[in-house]
Amino acid sequence: MIYSEKNDVRQQRRGSIEVICGSMFSGKTEELIRRLKRAKFAKLKVEIFKPSIDARYSDDEVVSHDRTAIRSTPVDSSGSILLMADDVDVVGVDEAQFFDEGLPEVCTQLANRGVRVIIAGLDMDFRGLPFGVMPALCAIAEDVYKVHAICVRCGALAYVSHRLVDSEKRVLIGETAEYEPVCRDCYNKLV
Repeated sequence: MIYSEKNDVRQQRRGSIEVICGSMFSGKTEELIRRLKRAKFAKLKVEIFKPSIDARYSDDEVVSHDRTAIRSTPVDSSGSILLMADDVDVVGVDEAQFFDEGLPEVCTQLANRGVRVIIAGLDMDFRGLPFGVMPALCAIAEDVYKVHAICVRCGALAYVSHRLVDSEKRVLIGETAEYEPVCRDCYNKLV
């Protein structure tokens, strides 16, 4: 057999799923943006999606708490990602915990097509319970990267996003006025 690039398995696209998770203020979105910008620098075709309910900083950008940003497409459902991610090399998804139960299957289909899927989201809600589809995404991912904020009360590694406002709604979009990162010990003293 004559060698050619087409025969080189290393040149074929290999799909994968990467999950970046942790509490609020841990740098999840910052890490997602860093990975996506590196993929763009490598001349890969990148598409970024976020839930349309998250318009804290921008309607059409994924923005970290330190204001680092990258263009994105807001979508109402995970199925929209599959429809819009045609002929891409890398798909980024921010705030994955807010997506519907179909997101793990969408990510699997993309990865099976050879797409690198990079997902960021809260692994736990304000009560310390697994949040939305994040446990399922962590289960199917080749790589799970947990990032940590620093507890604002004692300086240890943060465990959960403690809610500062009185509301039992599971989904309450907010930032420093509504949440603070705290460690397990400080959280247990607060609840």
